[in-house]
Amino acid sequence: MKTRRFLAPVLALLLAAIAFSIVPRAEEGFWPYNNIPRAAIKQKYRFEITDKWLDHLQLATVQFGGGTGSVVSPDGLVLTNHHIALGSLQQMSNAAGKDYVKDGFYAPTYADEWKVPNMTLRILQSIEDVTAKMNAAVTPGMTVQQASAARQKVQEGIVSESNAATGLVSQVVALYQGAVYNLYRFKVYNDVRLVFGVEYQTGFYGGDPDNFTYPRYALDVGMFRLYENGKPAQTPNYLHFSPNGSKEGELVFTTGHPGSTQRLYTVAHLKYLRDMQVPFTVANYEMQERSVQKFAALSAENARQSVQRLFGIQNSLKSYRGRLKGLQDPSIMARKEQAEAALRAGLAKNPEKQKELGDAWDAIEKAMQVARELDADRNFIANAAGLSGSNLFSQARSIVRAAYAPPSAEGAGRGGRGGRGGQAPAAGRGGGRGQAQAVDTRQEKMNLTESLAFMKAQLPATSPILKRILGDKTPEARATELVDNTRIMDAEIRNLLQAGGKATVDASTDPMIVLARSLESDAETINRKYQDEVTAVQTVAYPKIAQAVFAVYGPNAYPDANSTLRLSYGTVKSYVEDGKRIAPYTNFAGLFQRSAQHNNEMPYTLAQRWVDAKSTLTLTTPFDLVSTNDIVGGNSGSAVVNTKGEIIGLIFDGNIQSLPAYYIYEEPINRAVSVDSRAIVEALRKVYHADTLVDEIVGKRRVTTN
Repeated sequence: MKTRRFLAPVLALLLAAIAFSIVPRAEEGFWPYNNIPRAAIKQKYRFEITDKWLDHLQLATVQFGGGTGSVVSPDGLVLTNHHIALGSLQQMSNAAGKDYVKDGFYAPTYADEWKVPNMTLRILQSIEDVTAKMNAAVTPGMTVQQASAARQKVQEGIVSESNAATGLVSQVVALYQGAVYNLYRFKVYNDVRLVFGVEYQTGFYGGDPDNFTYPRYALDVGMFRLYENGKPAQTPNYLHFSPNGSKEGELVFTTGHPGSTQRLYTVAHLKYLRDMQVPFTVANYEMQERSVQKFAALSAENARQSVQRLFGIQNSLKSYRGRLKGLQDPSIMARKEQAEAALRAGLAKNPEKQKELGDAWDAIEKAMQVARELDADRNFIANAAGLSGSNLFSQARSIVRAAYAPPSAEGAGRGGRGGRGGQAPAAGRGGGRGQAQAVDTRQEKMNLTESLAFMKAQLPATSPILKRILGDKTPEARATELVDNTRIMDAEIRNLLQAGGKATVDASTDPMIVLARSLESDAETINRKYQDEVTAVQTVAYPKIAQAVFAVYGPNAYPDANSTLRLSYGTVKSYVEDGKRIAPYTNFAGLFQRSAQHNNEMPYTLAQRWVDAKSTLTLTTPFDLVSTNDIVGGNSGSAVVNTKGEIIGLIFDGNIQSLPAYYIYEEPINRAVSVDSRAIVEALRKVYHADTLVDEIVGKRRVTTN
């Protein structure tokens, strides 16, 4: 292992003048593996984290696209969530003509394990500081754009050299608001096979009503296996299951890939999210939910095809509603305002630092005003939210953009800071952009009608955007006109458009091409203005704020999460909701009681195998648990381990109070929700009769035939 466990002297000197994003309170924090608060943990819990302990945990943590898993056997078995495996279960169902989403899946032998098309998983092997190399590319007088281009060129060289030298997949990751650059090296597994997944009704027991709530009774469990050269991969670094589980008050750790957080954002930026971006996102997901539900209601097959998409939409919708509630909470915003005022007051006591860094907040406030002014144009012209339900429009826009090839047509994502990097390479399914997709024209019309109606509801009746896209037609009539008259689903026509370049695209009378073409020039102008007056401003200002945090409070801080591997720590702990203590554990008895309370009706219906197995189960076995570990989306599938590095739980959710954690952590009520390791073993043995799988995860070699 070449992972840097302690900051090198050069980096330590650098950190004396650079950015740390967050000053932690209590057990708060997404800690990079090369900057773990070992002293704080030792002081509070009398547990000393060693390099060996940390290396082992790192090498057993797997990155999925948008989630996490853990190696749990020496033969490449990976434990994660059912909702991460859901897409594979659905994909396998399509290939086999069965419904593994409804019925679940278990491969009792290696030969039964199903190879998932286009899936790749990654394990972080090492971390190396390359800050000096990245910063050496930037010279005084460079503009933000020039500095970014210079760093990008150096980054490409670093990655290319690392790939050639190690044979690993390398990625330069920006942390601490771009003040620190680390080179991450990953081992990549391209042969991944599905081993196990519970039925949907068990993995998402309680459905959307119980999502982001507690108590919970979901066995959100799926498993894959890593293969090399056609055989199960040999993985000496794997996590054992704890034979005794956990107890309340016990110190536990979560290892995973939390997604993007915004805890450093200024009050002005948070108010923009509160007033503009997050309400729009909520409304957009509500529109998508309606569209999918209408399509699913047409037939049982449509409903089966829609399970994964509807789950994703409803999960995101509930998440963003929770975030919005947090942003609208006066007490949370007051705390953010107080913290910002205190930081600025502290900075003002240092005239030199005040002169260097003090303009950052005003610059971001001005940029947020520009963002507000551009909001409608970005939503409905640059990002075409009124056409987002249409695969055909998406194909048309890809064709137009390929022909016009504007340098920044894609722009930054909504509210993104663009051009900063900082993400680890995504893992999961591959797929090229701009490729044609099979289109169900009935579904296309339904989706496009909903998108256009959403746009009409979001904009004033006098908006010129409506006239440009809808004309004088209703959303339904315009959707029908566009879908019925386009020919880009015809492979020959599409190939001609792609091969002919700009001249052919300009001459096209296809209505989808005409519409995409009519928006493109303005989309480029809007994206350019946003890039220059919002993104570029933030690129300069946020590192200053991070430096101010360090100047006032010192280096005891962690960077915002960005899907890179992080460690969090906390305890198994109850909490109080509406004056009532919420116990940290549920159990199997509670599952059956909850089902009976709801007359075994959806979404509280028990799968038949659970009904049949009730008499064999030890009903006092813990089912789900909560802990104070700091998590956000992306931690799904993360292992929760004890001080021995043994698995005691599997993260799958947070409580409703955890949703504002993208902006602020509140230890008294913020809880991560996990499947208890004891529940996994009990259910695998007695409900799913997966004895060979249990033997493997509890430490016995799997005896099976190919």
